[in-house]
Amino acid sequence: MTTYTHETVLLNEAVSALIGSPSGRYVDATFGRGGHSRLLLSKLGENARLIGVDKDLVAIEVAQIVQQKDSRFTAEHGSFSDLDSILARLAWDGVDGILADLGVSSPQLDDAGRGFSFMHDGPLDMRMDTTTGESAADWIAGVTEAELVRVLREYGEERFAKRIARALISERQLRPFLTTKHLATVAAEANPAWEKHKHPATRVFQAIRIAVNNELGDLEIFLEKASQALSLGGKLVVISFHSLEDRMVKRFMKMKARGDEPPPGVPVLEKDIVRPFKARSKPVKPSEEEVSNNVRARSAVMRILEKVSDA
Repeated sequence: MTTYTHETVLLNEAVSALIGSPSGRYVDATFGRGGHSRLLLSKLGENARLIGVDKDLVAIEVAQIVQQKDSRFTAEHGSFSDLDSILARLAWDGVDGILADLGVSSPQLDDAGRGFSFMHDGPLDMRMDTTTGESAADWIAGVTEAELVRVLREYGEERFAKRIARALISERQLRPFLTTKHLATVAAEANPAWEKHKHPATRVFQAIRIAVNNELGDLEIFLEKASQALSLGGKLVVISFHSLEDRMVKRFMKMKARGDEPPPGVPVLEKDIVRPFKARSKPVKPSEEEVSNNVRARSAVMRILEKVSDA
């Protein structure tokens, strides 16, 4: 197993926010390389339990090493969108804290063989779970131009979506996209306005990666299942790295905090409105020191939802 360096973002802030009961049950829903999990285990009591979930097989190899060393920890290969099934299989009827550190990890970006990065040439894969689904190469080979435009526009927030999509479709008729370098080159050449300090294929790679892994669909499912799994006083802590994820998390937490508001015009007192959740109003962002030490932390945003009532 090749080791790639990974600096866990908002490490202390996330763990401090998550822990309520030192003997509680917790879930690291995106184990990665285990930075959050290891710190959690160092602060939890001997009766506590922690599950580490990840789609990535390499991440699970690391998680299994942690499991061998610490009986409080259980490694689970799968998507966090299957949280309810994982908890049911382990007979957990409630969780004191759930953490999700979204997006692609540094080891995934740095390993050219995974196909996530336009900075390293490698096979065009982009799957977080290489045991299932279609690769980015297969996805590009079969996608319609209209769907490609939608994905680039919605998931990449790419203003030149039509132009770039047209170029990709034309190119694949000449030769298939099999490598990251090929995709990055064609996408860059089709982009008429390069942004300063940003590779012109950045948004294309983000969009295709999100589509291939169904990241936003899985996130929507996960958020609801995570909120349902929380015990009284339990917290859901989510770290996002781009605006699409953060908007979804922010809207979800605000909706949960509003509770079951009555229909317009129905006279109900404020005290009679059921609001089982409370969302921390201000997001947590990395310190200047952390960003200076790890440039990939610059866009991180952490939001927290707490279950405050069983009503």
